[in-house]
Amino acid sequence: MRLRPTAILATLLAAGFAAPLLAVEPPPPETFPMEPADDAAAFAAAGFKLTNGDWHGCDDPGTAAYAPGQIEQVADFNGDGQPEAVITESSSFCYGFTGQGYFLVSRNASGQWKLMDQGIGILRALEARGAGNWPDLEVGCPGFCFPVLRWNGSTYEPHRNEYEGKACTP
Repeated sequence: MRLRPTAILATLLAAGFAAPLLAVEPPPPETFPMEPADDAAAFAAAGFKLTNGDWHGCDDPGTAAYAPGQIEQVADFNGDGQPEAVITESSSFCYGFTGQGYFLVSRNASGQWKLMDQGIGILRALEARGAGNWPDLEVGCPGFCFPVLRWNGSTYEPHRNEYEGKACTP
């Protein structure tokens, strides 16, 4: 008899084993619909150029592992009622072994988009907050001790390292 993954998860939930696994992620922030003009402005704020219908942020020469920029998430990260967008681009040529770059952009009340942070890795907003109610950002990369960045009022700066919510030393 072969069990489906959903059957395994249901069994674990019934036994009380999977509940801690499902509770690890914080609830997603409120999401916002994006208009095409907002998409273009968000990509432009992140430094991307539209080429042949795709958004490009790095100079990948066309490797097989390249995936053009995409808006991964749109949400109100800092509670100001305006959307922030996480843009990702995949390329081992540009982003090394991690293979992905991230760009966090924010729209202000007048509709202008601004680049808040960018780097190499997989971005995850945490519940802890810095100045202006901006979330701490965990930057996933190869390994098991990830850097966490905190907003200081003008830039995201290294704040600590953690793995699965616990402090660690890289």
